[in-house]
Amino acid sequence: MESPKKDKRKIKQKLLHKYRLVILNEDTFEERLSFQLSKLNVIILSTISALLLVSGTALLIAFTPIREYIPGYSSTALKNKATRLTLKVDSLTAVVNQNSTYFRSIRNVLSGKVDSLDIEQVYSNEKTTPVDVDTVNLSASQQDSILRAKVEQEDKYSLLERATFNTNFTLFPPVSGSISEVYNAEEKHYAIDIVTEKNEPVKATLDGTVIFAEWTVETGYVIIIEHNFGLISVYKHNASLLKSQGDLVTAGEAIAVVGDTGEFSYGPHLHFELWVDGYPVNPSDYINFE
Repeated sequence: MESPKKDKRKIKQKLLHKYRLVILNEDTFEERLSFQLSKLNVIILSTISALLLVSGTALLIAFTPIREYIPGYSSTALKNKATRLTLKVDSLTAVVNQNSTYFRSIRNVLSGKVDSLDIEQVYSNEKTTPVDVDTVNLSASQQDSILRAKVEQEDKYSLLERATFNTNFTLFPPVSGSISEVYNAEEKHYAIDIVTEKNEPVKATLDGTVIFAEWTVETGYVIIIEHNFGLISVYKHNASLLKSQGDLVTAGEAIAVVGDTGEFSYGPHLHFELWVDGYPVNPSDYINFE
């Protein structure tokens, strides 16, 4: 039995034994190229080649667009695009929700419906507490008296009757006439009916955009204008419409003609509504129609 030292020596001799690799011309058998190799050299060269091939492939995948075709890899541009699309979807979802709320409010305006909610509480989130009248000073101050006198003096010489809705803008009366039916939220009459002469012009109460101008069976020709501050004005039972959907109108501009159209009409008059943030308000509180 041979010793381990002899076995190692034989293995070493086999690895280091020289071989000649010759490349010959097949026709002339002329030697073109020759290499002197050993098994150890072949093993080392093969290992180095394999390492270079693996390293080159890894670099090619890591730093070239080819990596996008490898499962599990994604480019930075693709990630950024996905992020932008996600944000855009969120924004579009918010817009759709806002439009749904808006259209629901318009539907309530057209149908005369409103949620079973105390309307007066919509505009006030503050809880009221009982007040002792005896402890409150109800006498007018000097500044208040001066302001009242100034307002009365200005109203005395006012050439155009109009009512202030708030400190930012002014509402103009769409028509002049007598009120035949007042605003009554309990009976779901969220408007006032103004009796006036037929073919009188109906004027816009404030600057805005026409968002609805069509014929309805119950209320005849209807025109709805969207204003700033969440305000919407509605004009029903018109004989004809002078504006179309999408038109811009200014306060006091003629938008329709007073008529007697629709199943719910009882004579020439204007059915006028004001809605704020999807809830009706009493137009008589802000405009003088007579």
